[in-house]
Amino acid sequence: MVPILRGRKSAQDDGTRRTPEARLEEAVGLAAAISLDIRHSGVVQLGELRPATLFGTGKVEELGAIVKAEEVDLVVVDHVLSPVQQRNLEKAWNAKVLDRTGLILEIFGERARTKEGRLQVELAHLTWQKSRLVRSWTHLERQRGSLGFIGGPGETQIEADRRIIQERITKLEKELEQVRRTRTLHRSQRRKVPHPVVALVGYTNAGKSTLFNRLTQADVMAENLLFATLDPTLRRITLPHGQEVMLSDTVGFISELPTHLVAAFRATLEEVLEADLILHVRDISHEDSAAQAEDVKVTLERLGVSPKDGARIVEVWNKIDRLAPENREGLLSRTQTGEEAVAVSALTGEGVDNLLARIETLLTAEREIIDLHIPSADGEGLAWLYRSTEVLSREENDGVMDLRVRVPEKALDVFRQRFAGQIDPVK
Repeated sequence: MVPILRGRKSAQDDGTRRTPEARLEEAVGLAAAISLDIRHSGVVQLGELRPATLFGTGKVEELGAIVKAEEVDLVVVDHVLSPVQQRNLEKAWNAKVLDRTGLILEIFGERARTKEGRLQVELAHLTWQKSRLVRSWTHLERQRGSLGFIGGPGETQIEADRRIIQERITKLEKELEQVRRTRTLHRSQRRKVPHPVVALVGYTNAGKSTLFNRLTQADVMAENLLFATLDPTLRRITLPHGQEVMLSDTVGFISELPTHLVAAFRATLEEVLEADLILHVRDISHEDSAAQAEDVKVTLERLGVSPKDGARIVEVWNKIDRLAPENREGLLSRTQTGEEAVAVSALTGEGVDNLLARIETLLTAEREIIDLHIPSADGEGLAWLYRSTEVLSREENDGVMDLRVRVPEKALDVFRQRFAGQIDPVK
């Protein structure tokens, strides 16, 4: 069920709000992501949101009749439900009720494969569950005794459960802090052999993992499924002039992503914060592409990344193979320079060479180009240059190699120390 408030500004007004039909399609996709058998789906128009049940009395009865007729065991409401609303709807419909947050948590729980992913999912789930304990114990007495300070059995049970959950949350936060420290250590090790980091971000199912596989020749799970990829992946790729960079695939974003989910996955998303370049992958063939892009930008802002940083963020308009020929040609003409965006098809590979060239241009824009001369016998020095800089030209004369290199800022100090006396003076 997708509740829509009547009179709300429509998607067509500014291009960044979702149509009810697109919201329903996404909700059905989320349910399908955990293999639910969908008996009925629909958009529910509401005049106002009711604090007790979200829906009005008549609508609750109408939906209840559908639930009974279709013999539905689980109802998914694509809206945030309070514990009271969830409890009242379950009573009225005699079925389990999940809101949007609960459904996303179920998907994350099923998809997490690594220890880190499972820790993050459990932390998010417990944080969400802690506020809903009242629902688990409504059959117990929760009024205080006549002495005013002796709690009834229900209250004692709720408090005990809340304490157990809080202890587990504290333990998980400590374990995730260790994950963060480990990630920080890995990043510091990567800086010693300074490979820039390029992170893929985007709305779920925008094609990030397919593009990741195309660029890295890897075999990361990539399906037409919401949240097909949950755990982060890092691979090395080589740019046109031989420079190596680290490419990071991350969990997809989604509209109304709960705050505690973002907090729980911060250890994973720190790869985005630390990235030298961020590729914002958009499904340009989707009718709600603009709205999805806006949701990604909001999530980036919550992480502390400015979506307006043109020197650090590149929009990648993916799935151009799905466009009609006239739309596709117009899009390609708009993106010829790559400054607005880069148009690609991760599925067919079209435009990927342009994307790699754009990545290289942005990563090297501020780098210093230096000429130097080193002995031909200095194999170790030459290997370091190929590993840590971009070698633009190389000539060998009488036992001396004349090189022109482009040096990353991270490697500049080490470069000047290592090759002091062999660098051409500034002309």
